[in-house]
Amino acid sequence: MFSCPFLTTQINIMNLQKATRKKVKLRLNIASPSGFGKTYSALLIAFGLTGSWEKIAVIDTENDSASLYAHLGNFQTLRLDPPYSAERYIDAIRICEKAGMEVIIIDSITHFWKGQGGILEYQISMGGRYQDWAKATPLYQKWLNAILHSSCHIITTNRKKQGYNMITVGNKTKVEKAGLEDEIRSGYEYEMSLAFEIINENHMAKASKDRTGLFADKPEFLITADTGKQILQWCIDGEP
Repeated sequence: MFSCPFLTTQINIMNLQKATRKKVKLRLNIASPSGFGKTYSALLIAFGLTGSWEKIAVIDTENDSASLYAHLGNFQTLRLDPPYSAERYIDAIRICEKAGMEVIIIDSITHFWKGQGGILEYQISMGGRYQDWAKATPLYQKWLNAILHSSCHIITTNRKKQGYNMITVGNKTKVEKAGLEDEIRSGYEYEMSLAFEIINENHMAKASKDRTGLFADKPEFLITADTGKQILQWCIDGEP
């Protein structure tokens, strides 16, 4: 007897429902050139979120640089060495989650993008052609999903580098500075709830993306633990 699969498959019915503000876990990125204080700022925000150094873990790809701030408190570190593959980052996140951490700092995600064993190296190993992104992009998305769907607050950091444009005028070509470029895939910060840029060596920050409404169009500021407390109130202001 012929059986139609459509008769036996359960159909998910779509319904409209009233929009409600729910409690959320923070997804924050901090970007700056090297030496501007990304790690230190991330730790201060994390402490403001938790009030407990013991509930903070740093996934450290920067040669144990987070341990330079051990005087702040007894936070945990997990050193991540090459290869900087999606799977190793995801494994590190899972270890922190299972250990009961409340905030995970990934310092930094730049190594996943352009480090040894990272996604650019993987794409090149596949041939380096545009169509080879069809193989690399699913790995990037898997890595991104581990961040977006984590049960912890997550703060990521990435480096910025000076970008340049080649300008041709008549028969002459010159190089002009084009601002700072993120050393991570374009569009990453738009997946975040909040994105800060540290803009100078005095550690002054500004929001480049802000779904919280706390920092948009505000003057440059210095990140402190109180910044984390502000953000926490936004995270918990909603239904479970």
